[in-house]
Amino acid sequence: MKAFCKSFWQDTQGQDLVEYALAAGMVAVAAVAAMPALSTTVSTVFTKIGSIINSSVQ
Repeated sequence: MKAFCKSFWQDTQGQDLVEYALAAGMVAVAAVAAMPALSTTVSTVFTKIGSIINSSVQ
């Protein structure tokens, strides 16, 4: 049993998958945190473009 626990503790197989999952989770959290500010900026840009187009058509 002691040998099994020692080999289990030193086994690094699958470690990369956990690291990639943590990195993907951090990217997802950052993306969700940035969305409100980004959506406001994009909305403002499209509103300005729309008003420019409307003023040039009339």
